[in-house]
Amino acid sequence: MGVMTSMAEDQKNGTGGSQTLLRGLDVIEACADGPIQLAALADKLGLTRSTTHRLANALIDRRYLASVPRRGYTLGPELLKLGFLAQRQTDVVQTARPHLEELAKLSGDTVHLGVLDHDRALYLDKIAGQRRIDIRSRIGDRHPLTSTGLGKALLIDDKPPRWLALFEQDQAAGAFPIERDLWLERMKTYAASGHAFDLEENEDAIRCVAAPVRDSSGRIVAAISVSSAAQYMDDERIQALVVDVRQTAEAIARDLGWSDR
Repeated sequence: MGVMTSMAEDQKNGTGGSQTLLRGLDVIEACADGPIQLAALADKLGLTRSTTHRLANALIDRRYLASVPRRGYTLGPELLKLGFLAQRQTDVVQTARPHLEELAKLSGDTVHLGVLDHDRALYLDKIAGQRRIDIRSRIGDRHPLTSTGLGKALLIDDKPPRWLALFEQDQAAGAFPIERDLWLERMKTYAASGHAFDLEENEDAIRCVAAPVRDSSGRIVAAISVSSAAQYMDDERIQALVVDVRQTAEAIARDLGWSDR
């Protein structure tokens, strides 16, 4: 019974075992949004209840699904284990590199990748731009979160009390001086929009666009940015770059298991 029976039926119909595999994956994906009853699952997949029940039972046997009384089918513990293993095997720098290279080629500007390191943004990768501009960042540098675009992108899921605590700390340490309420309003805008800017706040005459990178749980695990001299980053271009930066961040996130569902 189970997968073997379904596979045999598919082979009789000339579709082969690959059809059964794809159907099984469809069942798993259909359960990703929460418990679902058999009838609803069958309707969602466009399959008969008997076929859906057979596929679901096979997946339950392998612990890829679980059946919760009166609630329906849910994702099973085997997927949780595989998810943790996949996450451990995924290196964010290696995963992001081809996407960063493409963004650098597309924009012609310097591209960074960074992560949160306590109260600083740690720069993990940098691809220099094609313009004759010296951006002083280096791989391994730690920069203030509140004055860099990359740092602000790492913070956009946090709440104002955390933002303000970091702001006061960075200001006391000599970060670019900016009026507190103006900075807070900008952070609220960044949090609402899903991207952040550095408007010459970290390095004189350098501006950047940044966006967060999320993992399979939706948590921000990194951020990327495109930086250039202010003469190449007027307000119109900085807004135009938002699309490319966000699309790149989302492409990296998808490779890390994130889904916009």
